[in-house]
Amino acid sequence: MSVAPDKAKEVRKGENLNEETLSKFLGKVLNEFNGKLSVKQFPSGFSNLTYLINFANKDYVLRRPPFGVNIKSGHDMSREYTILSALDGSYDKAPKPILFEREVGILDAPFYLMERVEGTILRAGTPAEELPSKEQFKSLSENFVSTLVELHKLDYKAIGLESLGNPEGYVTRQVEGWGKRYQKSKTSEVKSMEKTGLWLSKNIPTSSGASLIHNDFKYDNLVLTPDEELNIKAVLDWEMTTLGDPLMDLGTSLGYWVHETDPDFIAQNQLSLTAKPGNPSRGEIVSLYEQKSGKTVDNIEFYFVFGVFKIAVIVQQIFYRYSMGHTQDPRFKNLDKIVELYGMLSQQAIKKKRIDHLF
Repeated sequence: MSVAPDKAKEVRKGENLNEETLSKFLGKVLNEFNGKLSVKQFPSGFSNLTYLINFANKDYVLRRPPFGVNIKSGHDMSREYTILSALDGSYDKAPKPILFEREVGILDAPFYLMERVEGTILRAGTPAEELPSKEQFKSLSENFVSTLVELHKLDYKAIGLESLGNPEGYVTRQVEGWGKRYQKSKTSEVKSMEKTGLWLSKNIPTSSGASLIHNDFKYDNLVLTPDEELNIKAVLDWEMTTLGDPLMDLGTSLGYWVHETDPDFIAQNQLSLTAKPGNPSRGEIVSLYEQKSGKTVDNIEFYFVFGVFKIAVIVQQIFYRYSMGHTQDPRFKNLDKIVELYGMLSQQAIKKKRIDHLF
């Protein structure tokens, strides 16, 4: 079966752009003074906001930080633009960047424009009749791992990203950093999260190496060909990309990788389509990674637990913004329940010392 291409929708309330100012800006920088502007929004995603911009009869994608956040780290538009610029010409699955605007006078925040890569994006809310078949999912999951390995093998020095991060001590900094982020965004006491944070800090492994890591590699950050093959055309959302231990990247992907053998109360949070038939288990994903990378993966429980903890913290940060009234997006209303769920999931992995069949 063929899966429908990704579509933009009307802009969510409270996330509108100043179209008059944006139109004048684009007319000037793109030398299209009579160009007409239309703006729609890609409705999924919980982090930076993504818009479909049609200007002078040409499509672009605009990325800007969420409203009501401090513009730094994961919401640093200049950093994401720099990464895409370095990858341009070196990695054919990165969208081509077009321009970056640092000044906040246009849209009240820095933003950048990139090419639109048309295709299919598999999101959690994809209608059942548009989902890939079992065979398609099997093929896609193998391509998923191949693309992750491909990313990890990029020569980051040769493409000018050597200063993007410091691989030495990366794992320790990540554990400490995400622990601090959780404490700053807490809205209630979740004992399982506290216990997991403490366990991670006491069980930091020796680094497995250094590579460019995406840090948010999952199905809904991939653009697929809108045909039967579902080949991977592009990788999206590079805002958390850095240099570090590639197994931390794998661990984050595993954190999102809900499998059909997991209980319903795990799968129903709808953060992923990996629970559909045809997708391998988390352990099988690790085996595929070993085969395609030629590396042995040790201590995978730590990396999986870290991935689950990190995802829970990201969700908690979004829920904190919602609870503070910085966003009215109704999707965020019950995100605190997912934090509790992922805290419980991490504890099961710690207790059972495995990443599959945790309940």
